[in-house]
Amino acid sequence: MNLELEGKKALITGAGRGLGRSIALSLAAEGARTAIVSRTAKDIETLLKQLGGREAGHWGTKMDLTEVGAPNRLARELEQTSFWPIDILVHNLGGTLDIRDPFCSVDDWKLLWRLNMEVALELNLLFIPVMQRQHWGRIVHITSIAASENQGPVPYCSIKAAMTAYARSMGRVLAPDGIIVTAVLPGAVFTEGGDWDIASKERPSHVEKYLSERMAIRRFGRPEEIGDAVAFLCSEKASFFVGSVIPIDGGQGRSFFGY
Repeated sequence: MNLELEGKKALITGAGRGLGRSIALSLAAEGARTAIVSRTAKDIETLLKQLGGREAGHWGTKMDLTEVGAPNRLARELEQTSFWPIDILVHNLGGTLDIRDPFCSVDDWKLLWRLNMEVALELNLLFIPVMQRQHWGRIVHITSIAASENQGPVPYCSIKAAMTAYARSMGRVLAPDGIIVTAVLPGAVFTEGGDWDIASKERPSHVEKYLSERMAIRRFGRPEEIGDAVAFLCSEKASFFVGSVIPIDGGQGRSFFGY
């Protein structure tokens, strides 16, 4: 299927490895030019080589987007490149920060909020007006299947649920402007060096039990299975996906609705 993404300019946060890396590769395979952001310079350079390099039209920068003012600095950097204006924005930045205590401090909640939600809000406020002027845009929020179920760390799940609700609501607001906003809720995906990779080595019996009891497909997801779905949502063919919330979880989730 031709997704007609040739020449579209896509910004992916948290793109150095894992799902972000896979999303960048899937978009590039469809002809999009990718701008990738990561805290690790080595990851950026490795991914840029896989994408074909800057000479192939891709771009990357090392930046910790959780720092105060970082989203604005990123926008200013992009304004100096051929990536301005951005057509596609994929919010992949996120994580638990290993904060799992439901009674954690308000400061811990603020850290998680900044990482998982606030950075995305800031970037949207910067880039949505640009998309409105060109009357076309795609914004995909990578949340989690945990956003729709009472499982996992309470702070993380709560904030991912907020992001999912935000995407659902903003989809209606921005649809008349030709901007399609969606949320993707990945389930357990195996990434090199990720939590499930570590667990597979350190607690293989736990992983085997989890796969047999929680995953209807009896395996972990692959990053490219998320990346290819996101590429579709970034295309013109997803023009009816207004505020759509899409679980991609191998049958892990047990809620009737994704939101």
